[in-house]
Amino acid sequence: MHDDIAAAFTMLALITRPRDEAEALAVLLARRGIEAVIEPMIEIVERNAALPEFAGIQAILCTSANGVRALARASGERGVPVFAVGDATAREARDAGFRPVESAGGTVDDLARLVAQRLLPPNGKLLHAAGSDVAGDLAALLGARGFVIERAVLYETRAAGALAPATARSIDDGAIDLALFFSPRTAAIFARLVEAAGVGGGLATTVAVSISRAADAALGPLLFREHAIAAAPTQAALLELIGEIVSQSAKVPS
Repeated sequence: MHDDIAAAFTMLALITRPRDEAEALAVLLARRGIEAVIEPMIEIVERNAALPEFAGIQAILCTSANGVRALARASGERGVPVFAVGDATAREARDAGFRPVESAGGTVDDLARLVAQRLLPPNGKLLHAAGSDVAGDLAALLGARGFVIERAVLYETRAAGALAPATARSIDDGAIDLALFFSPRTAAIFARLVEAAGVGGGLATTVAVSISRAADAALGPLLFREHAIAAAPTQAALLELIGEIVSQSAKVPS
């Protein structure tokens, strides 16, 4: 509903996601008349991990699009059912050729509930395609229901060491209208790097837009103009929130 914001109205959004997701999100923001600055707070580094024999696996669990991409590059297997934490991860799995794919449409807790509804523990192990750092404890949630989960660590996440000079200047100049945060970890890294760069004062003109209360809380004492939290922990909900912010800002006289 917000795809046709007038082209004359321009905002600048800072995207803190890993680069692959950030670039895809920048395209969606452009359709809403929003220019993007991509400043990843973490770098994705894939590992040469050994995968188990898929013959004993009844389903693959993916809690991020990064896990899907790493799995697709590590293996040609596409016929084992995939259960994804959310719609964006499910879309990545379908685009990579996995079939069938189901989305839990939310959090790790939602994923565990979906798996418990669809699968039975005696039918085989579950493979969790994951990174070195994971949100939530999927193994514990499903283990309590009798499932056996094998976790394949297919990539590492490395924190950024500093803000790019151009990004630091944009923040310091108060040029960033929206700063987008998709996880507590990236929000915490951002807070640390802003403090290290000494540019926190420039956030007084910025709305912090977070996918969850946990991500917002990780921003700590940074003094944003406003904090906004998505109604659900999904990219779609965050984009809907951004659309509302843009629409409200367009009504404010300059």
